[in-house]
Amino acid sequence: MAPSLSEFRKELSSLTTINQAASDAAVARDAVLTKPAGSLGELEALAIWLSGWQSKHPPSCDKPQVVIFAGNHGVCDQGISAFPQEVTVQMVANFENGGAAINQLALAFGASFSVKALELDNPTADFTSAPAMSEAECAAALAAGWSSVDNDTDILVVGEMGIGNTTVAAALSAALLGGTGAEWAGPGTGVSEEGVQRKAAVIDAGLARHRDILDDPLKILQCLGGREIAAMVGAILSARQKHIPVLLDGFVATAAATVLFKANAKTLDHCVAGHVSAEPGHKKLLKAINKVPLLSLGMRLGEGSGAALALAIIKGAVATHNGMASFADAGVSEEKAD
Repeated sequence: MAPSLSEFRKELSSLTTINQAASDAAVARDAVLTKPAGSLGELEALAIWLSGWQSKHPPSCDKPQVVIFAGNHGVCDQGISAFPQEVTVQMVANFENGGAAINQLALAFGASFSVKALELDNPTADFTSAPAMSEAECAAALAAGWSSVDNDTDILVVGEMGIGNTTVAAALSAALLGGTGAEWAGPGTGVSEEGVQRKAAVIDAGLARHRDILDDPLKILQCLGGREIAAMVGAILSARQKHIPVLLDGFVATAAATVLFKANAKTLDHCVAGHVSAEPGHKKLLKAINKVPLLSLGMRLGEGSGAALALAIIKGAVATHNGMASFADAGVSEEKAD
């Protein structure tokens, strides 16, 4: 993909579609496995979804990929975070050294792991006074995400690290779906009630500053977003075009996905919500994009952690679908008693 917003818009208008033959093959196999129909619940639906979007049957979860994007935000100058931006750099080092929660989860479920730091020494502009990114900067971040997706990945988790990015995600949510800062701002990394009110005021200022572009999701991303969020947008769409299913993470990652949903409501058909986080706006985002989360564990870390944990469910779906015997193989009667 060429690094320009116009090229990205072209990709949004020519989406790949589900492989119906692979999906149908998964449906047919599910129908003859040694269990009552529907008795494995969502595991059955997940196996069928995987086959359709991987364009193959049987489905697999042998090469999951976790990629984390990191960015810094000029709006942090408004005092909207409990932590300084230096923590973003420090956490990237922690990821690289294998010390973060997401490292352990990726290891536990056999996923490859990488972290992509995006100009941490050059934060985005404060969106209350200027567009967060120029068009070229936004396009470059989208392209960084696009190129990060390995071609042989069979399911993708994208995550983020960026001090202040729950404020940015809330601003994006308000711009994309409507509402005020107070309706979308949450505690993030643990700010006080006064801090949440400050976040809400900053969001409202950003919405007012950019009110003329609120009908264009990609311009909203450029003016109110961040590099790590744009990179997640690029990675999710890249996965779609490469027939790679995606597990969505928490509030910030879902805000990135919502940019795509508002640009083209079919763009997220290859995505499943890994979990619902404790950040108040996440549940509202999931409802808006029509996703039911696999897990609800009160997590609010980010880093792709909730989605990575949901890889366990995906592996369970693949194991049962692929490994169970059919009624014929097991010599078990399929007839029901009257």
